[in-house]
Amino acid sequence: MEEKTTTAHPMLALNETAPDFKALTTHGPISLSDYEGSWVILFSHPADFTPVCTTEFLAFAKMNEEFKKLNVQLIGLSIDSVHSHIAWVRNIEKNFGVRIPFPVIADLDMKVSKLYGMLHPGASNTSTVRCVFVIDPKRILRAMIYYPLSNGRNMNEIYRLVTALQTTDKHHVATPANWHRGDDVIVPPPPTQEKAENRMEEGYECVDWYFCKRPLEEKGKA
Repeated sequence: MEEKTTTAHPMLALNETAPDFKALTTHGPISLSDYEGSWVILFSHPADFTPVCTTEFLAFAKMNEEFKKLNVQLIGLSIDSVHSHIAWVRNIEKNFGVRIPFPVIADLDMKVSKLYGMLHPGASNTSTVRCVFVIDPKRILRAMIYYPLSNGRNMNEIYRLVTALQTTDKHHVATPANWHRGDDVIVPPPPTQEKAENRMEEGYECVDWYFCKRPLEEKGKA
């Protein structure tokens, strides 16, 4: 049986510096480093003028103002020309009444796609899978999510993830499963036996020494 060959792609690592790039977009040339000081959500889609991608762009556009309140810049990408991107976003505005407010990278030479490992040969050699990269203001890669070509993303989950990361940074806490802004957060486990013995007396809501929660000081403003 003939084995299926695959093309290696780089695997980025969390908490390392996100690779910089220069690219042509629907808003003109940009570099990732242009956005240092802001959070960035860099996301790829398989192709322009496709139904699932259209629903995603509509969803991202409708949440753009909420992302901006979190100091987040959205940046889209696919292996299409800038003219295709422009025609598509104009078509979206004409047919759905929604203007796409964020830049979309025209990655015809696949430089950014290859740099970020957006091409997965098992899915397609000519289309990027649905990648999401969350990059913080210091250009550190904080989260990565991958979706197949066939299934659209949940923008509320991406928004929730950014909110959780910002809460972790601000309050030095962790967030439990299904956490949303305003919920109690998890106190990091004590690092020593002595501190573990004292943890239950520190006023947190504890099940045991390693599992304690507390409300945020600024509830609802994490």
